[in-house]
Amino acid sequence: MSAPALVFLIDDDASVRKGVSRLLRSAGYKCETFASASDFLEREQHPGPTCLIVDVRMPGLNGMELQEALVQRRREEQLVFITGHGDISMCSQAMKAGAVDFLPKPFGDDQLLECVERALSRSREQRQRSAEKGDARRLLDALTPREFEVMQLVVAGMLNKQIASELAIAEKTVKVHRGRVMQKLGVTSVAELVRMVEKAGVAATAEHKTKV
Repeated sequence: MSAPALVFLIDDDASVRKGVSRLLRSAGYKCETFASASDFLEREQHPGPTCLIVDVRMPGLNGMELQEALVQRRREEQLVFITGHGDISMCSQAMKAGAVDFLPKPFGDDQLLECVERALSRSREQRQRSAEKGDARRLLDALTPREFEVMQLVVAGMLNKQIASELAIAEKTVKVHRGRVMQKLGVTSVAELVRMVEKAGVAATAEHKTKV
């Protein structure tokens, strides 16, 4: 079973933690609170959809620095910033780095809950894309080096005779490799093959065995 959605609240103000966590739980969200960004980073990463409500200005690691740390670690939590001191440049920086929203204090309950739901929806979509990418890559890893070469050239739009010329092999051999590729990947058309390669994040290029 997939892990349930979880909302994390990171704020050094105990009254904010108490009030916002009560709001979240009353709206049906599971919630954990932290007094600092460092405390949050010590927690094991949650495997399910995740929203982080983060105060911008905190002692130690602030909200913007936490966002940078998560990006560097290639983590997928979706952030909603709350602040009583934010400015336009800070908001712009946060949004460019992938934040869902930037809410100035005081904010309305409905406003925050809308941001949380948007963040969790984005997190679910991101996790789905990551899962599809992983599945596609595992299938591609089952191809032999030659099958991978043929696959890339097929995706690049080359005909069998062009692939044969490019790889200096017989056209009949290209057909055999192409058939095995389609069988191993479970696809029945070039369009399906292209979509799988796109999901896997593999470059459709004539460069032999170039994986991204």
